[in-house]
Amino acid sequence: MVEVKTHRDHPASMEERVRRRLDNSGDTKHADHVVQTGHSPNRVFTNIHNSRAQQYGGPNKGEPGIDGRPRTVVKTGDGT
Repeated sequence: MVEVKTHRDHPASMEERVRRRLDNSGDTKHADHVVQTGHSPNRVFTNIHNSRAQQYGGPNKGEPGIDGRPRTVVKTGDGT
C-alpha cells in the first residue's frame, strides 16, 4: 500500500490540487491551436504557436551600451 503524505492545513482540498496538476500549463492565451491527446492523468497538451514574430506588451526601449547611452529602439510590427 502506498502512503500519501499531505499537509492538513493546506488551503485547497486534495481533489482541487489534483485538478490543478492536470490543467494545461502552457501559453493557451497566445496559442494558435491547442491539442489534447488522451483523457487520463497521462494526457498531453500541445500548444501550437504558428509564429513568434508577434510582440506582446509595450515596445522594448532597448538597453544601454557600454557607454551608458541607449543603443536602439526595437521596432514594433505596426511600423512605429
